[in-house]
Amino acid sequence: MLPWRRVLRPLAALLLTAAVAVFPAATATAATAATATAATAAADARPAAGWNDYTCKPSAAHPRPVVLVHGTFGNSVDNWLGLAPYLKNRGYCVFSLDYGQLPGVPFFHGLGPVEKSAEQLDAYVDRVLAATGAAEADLVGHSQGGMMPRYYLKFLGGAAEVNALVGIAPSNHGTTLAGLTNLLPYFPGVEDLLNEHTPALADQVVGSDVLTKLNAGGDTVPGVRYTVLATKYDEVVTPYRSQYLSGPGVRNVRLQDLCPLDLSEHLAIGLFDRIAFHEVANALDPARATPTTCASVLG
Repeated sequence: MLPWRRVLRPLAALLLTAAVAVFPAATATAATAATATAATAAADARPAAGWNDYTCKPSAAHPRPVVLVHGTFGNSVDNWLGLAPYLKNRGYCVFSLDYGQLPGVPFFHGLGPVEKSAEQLDAYVDRVLAATGAAEADLVGHSQGGMMPRYYLKFLGGAAEVNALVGIAPSNHGTTLAGLTNLLPYFPGVEDLLNEHTPALADQVVGSDVLTKLNAGGDTVPGVRYTVLATKYDEVVTPYRSQYLSGPGVRNVRLQDLCPLDLSEHLAIGLFDRIAFHEVANALDPARATPTTCASVLG
């Protein structure tokens, strides 16, 4: 029997790609307006929920703002309905951005070229640092959001502005999507479609030009602490050990080593897994870290 849970998500990605390819011109104007309206409403709502409050000033206990970086098909709100309040309630100034938007595709972001998304992140971090008065930020990203910031750190001067990067199920060395990307050569035109209409998907395939450039000469840059949180049940970034980084200042964590009962897969680890959230908090403040166990779901 086919592992349908693993197949449906990449197939959904291909369906969205096809929709973008077929209907971009007809939907661009209306969708752009709808996206702008929704983004404005979301921005107005988030400070009341506790994050993206540009009046927030970091405390002595937590002197760096935390910037949350959503994953592919994510956005600055939905990806962080669990983690943003979790961190805010622990005294952090928390911010989140939208990046990688495509014309005609509302709400689903993180689809543009990784290099351009890194430029958007660079500008956003500058904005957060200016508003908070902090010298550095900490970054927490899910999926592509855990990998893309490494481009900013390595090529756009981000290492001077960032203290730590926490990647939750990051696509650091690309994905085979449980082997499905190996089928691309058998479907002429699909790979070109991915490159043309959803560049971020193509950029995250094992062996892509972007990943080859990003990982050449080492996974890390000096001066930044790296933490990778992975789950062995990940069905999107496969194999899951490809998420791990090598180099100084790196800590790779498999959640099942902390709690064998944790069954989170790719989405759950970023959306609502409080065991992962506890370990994020530990990574942001290692001096006050406490052991992460199955009981951390109650914290």
